[in-house]
Amino acid sequence: MGDSQVTTKLTSDEALVLSHWLEKLQMTDLSRVVDDPAVWAPIHRIAGTLEKTLPELFASDYDQRLEAARRRLRPEDERVV
Repeated sequence: MGDSQVTTKLTSDEALVLSHWLEKLQMTDLSRVVDDPAVWAPIHRIAGTLEKTLPELFASDYDQRLEAARRRLRPEDERVV
């Protein structure tokens, strides 16, 4: 079972928001957030995969794109107009 793979599909908005969060997570002291070092490898792998597949990360209007994605993903009752 160790060789099997899991595939997850994300929308562009989900991928962008998750990528940003993972970047912030990796810049913290992971041992304070993640209590099992075995989790670090998949965190880094997911973050690296997202970085390679999201050209938005390098766009000059990245902050605006990220905020727009966040707004679209928030539940209706939590959206700020």
